[in-house]
Amino acid sequence: MKNENIRVPKLRFKEFSGEWEEKTLGNLADIKTGNRDTQDKVDNGTYPFFVRSQTIERINSYSFDGEAILTAGDGVGVGKVFHYLNEKFDYHQRVYNIHNFKNNVFGKYIFFYFSENFYKRVIRLSAKNSVDSVRMEMISKMLIPLPQKQEQEKIASFLSSIDKKINQLSKKDELLQNYKKAMMQKIFSQKLRFKKADGSDYTKWEEKKLNQITKVYDGTHSTPKYVKSGVPFYSVEHVTANQFEETKYISEKVFEKENERVKLEKNDILMTRIGDIGTSRLIDWDVRASFYVSLALIKNNKNFSSSFLNQFIKSDYFQRQLYSKTLHVAFPKKINLGEIGECLIKLPSLEEQIKIANFLSSLDTKISQNKKALEETQKFKKALLQKMFV
Repeated sequence: MKNENIRVPKLRFKEFSGEWEEKTLGNLADIKTGNRDTQDKVDNGTYPFFVRSQTIERINSYSFDGEAILTAGDGVGVGKVFHYLNEKFDYHQRVYNIHNFKNNVFGKYIFFYFSENFYKRVIRLSAKNSVDSVRMEMISKMLIPLPQKQEQEKIASFLSSIDKKINQLSKKDELLQNYKKAMMQKIFSQKLRFKKADGSDYTKWEEKKLNQITKVYDGTHSTPKYVKSGVPFYSVEHVTANQFEETKYISEKVFEKENERVKLEKNDILMTRIGDIGTSRLIDWDVRASFYVSLALIKNNKNFSSSFLNQFIKSDYFQRQLYSKTLHVAFPKKINLGEIGECLIKLPSLEEQIKIANFLSSLDTKISQNKKALEETQKFKKALLQKMFV
């Protein structure tokens, strides 16, 4: 049984051994605050300007040039916002600059330690459930577990490689999202058209109201009594998160009664209409579930591609219509079923619909796969942060 008082991490590179030291941050680096205010920011300024949030502003001055860790002294970013950099920058009067690291300290190691442990340490020192500000003294007296510098460098290098992977996946996600948005604009404005197999053009697109080609329903108007197990019950949160596995449940009796009024089936579309407006999901699985009034059910009449319609709903053209018909003065904001049905849809031939839907769905698959890889890498990093430090 390992002695819990021994200062060694749960996960460690095999070439290192021995206990870690514990020293106050004030003995490992210098700490000071900036002298700028948020109003000093300049759009497209020459240098980065760090305020009390994750957002990096710009400014035409710099007051520091070198390696530093920055963290917010108050505001929503306390204990949660950290920046590591080695360049010229300026910073807010309530941002702490940890710099001038001693010879036995590798700055980026401290940065990674802070990103996982700083907030917990501040909570412990303040003896509160939440923290709205951090004093210089609290940071200076904070105890830092410290291995030999070579081990610090190895830890920081390894975690930096994971950060690099996360940044690459984040950038790829942004590129894929922007590419899909650009392609949707070209396709639904008909600047880009698909061709038939023989190279000839498809027929001209038709414009129809949504209620001419579908039936639009809403879900149950009363909050049902939930049970521990039974039939899944969907609400706005499931559609916006695109997550239908973790749900509340209703009884078979309640489900059967609601199912007589409107039946949710494969190839139907669920769209948010209260609070969040216009987020849609295609039900592309064999479903047995009910749903709340905050969702609209758009039912396929079998004469068009549900996948195409789901993509069209996401277009700027359709979203602008939803926005104009939404009751913004209501709280929460909402759009009535009749107004949804009045929105216009541009319909190509069924064959072209299928080609468009397949193309855009393939992009969705790539986006989803990349997001999954990003989330898994972020979880992996979080697990490492919890195990690689004392």
